[in-house]
Amino acid sequence: MNQDYIQPNNWSIIEEGFDAERVKSSESLFSIGNGAMGQRANFEEQYTGETFQGSYIAGVYYPDKTRVGWWKNGYPEYFAKVLNAPNWIGINVQINDEQLDLNSCTSVTDFRRELNMKEGWLSRSFNATLQNKVQVKVAVKRFLSLEYDEVGAIKFDITPINTDAKITFQPYLDSGITNEDTNWDDKFWDTLNVSHENHQAFIEAKTMKTDFYTCTFMESQVFINDKSVLIEPNINADASLASFSYEYPVKKGETYTINKFGGYTVDRNHDKRELVSVAKEALKTVKKMGFKALLDNQKEAWSKIWEMSDITIDGDVKAQQGIRFNIFQLNQTYLGKDSTLNIGPKGFTGEKYGGSTYWDTEAYCIPFYMATKDQQVARNLLKYRYNHLEKAIENAEKLGFSNGAALYPMVTMNGEECHNEWEITFEEIHRNGAIAFAIFNYYRYTGDYSYIPEMGLEVLIAIARFWQQRATFSTDKNQYVILGVTGPNEYENNINNNWYTNYLAKWCIEYALETIDKVKEGYHDDYLRIEGKTKITHEELHTWKKVAENMYFPYSEKHQVYLQQDGFLDKELITVEDLPKTDRPINQKWSWDRILRSPYIKQADVLQGFYFFEDQFSTEELKRHFDFYEPFTVHESSLSPCVHSIQAAKLDQMDQAYTFYLRTSRLDLDDYNKEVEEGLHITSMAGTWMSIVEGFGGMRIKNDMLNFEPRIPKQWEAYSFKVNFRDQILKVTISQNETAFELEGQNNLDIIVNNKQVTISPNNLVKI
Repeated sequence: MNQDYIQPNNWSIIEEGFDAERVKSSESLFSIGNGAMGQRANFEEQYTGETFQGSYIAGVYYPDKTRVGWWKNGYPEYFAKVLNAPNWIGINVQINDEQLDLNSCTSVTDFRRELNMKEGWLSRSFNATLQNKVQVKVAVKRFLSLEYDEVGAIKFDITPINTDAKITFQPYLDSGITNEDTNWDDKFWDTLNVSHENHQAFIEAKTMKTDFYTCTFMESQVFINDKSVLIEPNINADASLASFSYEYPVKKGETYTINKFGGYTVDRNHDKRELVSVAKEALKTVKKMGFKALLDNQKEAWSKIWEMSDITIDGDVKAQQGIRFNIFQLNQTYLGKDSTLNIGPKGFTGEKYGGSTYWDTEAYCIPFYMATKDQQVARNLLKYRYNHLEKAIENAEKLGFSNGAALYPMVTMNGEECHNEWEITFEEIHRNGAIAFAIFNYYRYTGDYSYIPEMGLEVLIAIARFWQQRATFSTDKNQYVILGVTGPNEYENNINNNWYTNYLAKWCIEYALETIDKVKEGYHDDYLRIEGKTKITHEELHTWKKVAENMYFPYSEKHQVYLQQDGFLDKELITVEDLPKTDRPINQKWSWDRILRSPYIKQADVLQGFYFFEDQFSTEELKRHFDFYEPFTVHESSLSPCVHSIQAAKLDQMDQAYTFYLRTSRLDLDDYNKEVEEGLHITSMAGTWMSIVEGFGGMRIKNDMLNFEPRIPKQWEAYSFKVNFRDQILKVTISQNETAFELEGQNNLDIIVNNKQVTISPNNLVKI
């Protein structure tokens, strides 16, 4: 834990007291989004202190030319940058001709910021004294509508406390923005037109190179003591700015209010020639509703989300706050409406990493969305990868592979690889395995096999082809090896025979062979189509089988564990507990050379394989590997604590499981990795959900049935969650004394609890 200023609360993230040192961290933590757009919690009014400005539109990006010291063949040509979009939230405020700016006020008291997760809004309030001695009370509320997802709304109240004051609201649009993250300081946006009429303004702009056309829009209304005031604004417009000024003489104690509606229309969803007219229609709709009705609509929309996705924890406020924060941010980032979108590692909270899709989606996010939404949402995420298959084949061809072998990108926006670190782009090939595993996992959970003959088998064939070609036959070992890779533990580069990668390769080939036989037998027309398209042959399948059956796995007889890679035991095996605290995190304190020579593990590597393929290993084997590798794990990846929490719970090491749960659930809230100001770790938040449902709840799918081995941390009185299993909603409540099940719907559901079959009838509480 590196920060502790967020107030414990079951349903809200709350900051009390203004501290300029915390501004950028809070901008991340209090971010808001609606799946179509999102923004950091920047102040609406001017702020001249340190800040990280960020508003983002889903699916809109810029291909920033790769910047490296030494170009190597196969490098991606660009690194996809999540773009800071034109700013619509800005409202400058002048009080007796002085700008309201918390960085220059002589005092700021009673500062309070709240992100209400239950209802989906952000608020901020404070009292401030300006240098001109005027004291004001300010209250701001803002949200991005879930239902009308091109629109957001702001209500900004200001009350003079000690004197009458001339107050001017200056709502504006600004397309003259820059990115925090850029390789060459390129210009990312080209402003095409700035227009205004009545109280509305529009900025039409397009992205450079990618030509995404957007319209940023706004409309404002002003009120005095909640009564509408008709003021003709002074208008200022230039090549990239549209600003209105609403000046009013406000008496001491009166409240002057501006309601501002704004947002984006994008040619991803509309004809680029109609963006302004679509924006006008959106403004007409929300203005007619008004701020309060739109907010009520927002509360109802979030109520429906929470009805299915909420996890309750009794007796531990910080644990409760943590899981709800994670669930809230996941739903702000992706709602499953659009199969061309995915879940970026920073969501709408920052620009680091670039791209919108990592293997995190398949490994961590799909289980969350399958269980808390419905199978169509998860299927859309799989369809996203199928739609990128041709690009994945092109990616592999650039590296010398052939015959339709596919290497899915480590980072992508449109299917092309766009990560420019060589050890990631060339070596971290295990991502292919996560995509194949997600297809397996989707069918295992939903029972929907139709995806596989329609789309999935083509993906599996292309991935198997890659693994067969990537493996090398070692005459020394008389087995197939995979050389020059990086596993999930990115603190090792260019290693040979990473166990996780080799095991995935073997499994992917075997699963593809099994699936080919199943589709051939049960979906013959689809098989013939796929056979004709992929030109698969018996000879090729025989080669695959030979590779899979003769894959090499490094193993230590002494320790009775699979080795993370060849040579792991040659390292100086000093455990993490013996590292000085001043050396942590090592990725910020050590040279990369020193990290690579150390035994320290960034995130689950061998244990990631034991998580995916738990059924293929005994509990005793899991314990040996967990007890061997966890002491060397620094957990400096956001994806690390959740896997360890799940496995510690499986091993009934509940104190350890609880510690890992707190770390994953409060990773950003408590800034464990000292980097939250760069943005949140969105994809790992799905792992927090997994820590409870799969870890403490012990939920697995075995033989087409839900299985539970429930446990509960001693710090909790009870916890509950819901899962949508094959269109049946099951609520599970686990206390210190019993486990209870409630089923919605019409049909009975057979489940396994602690190895015993139990039949759950609809609307009938079953206690065990």
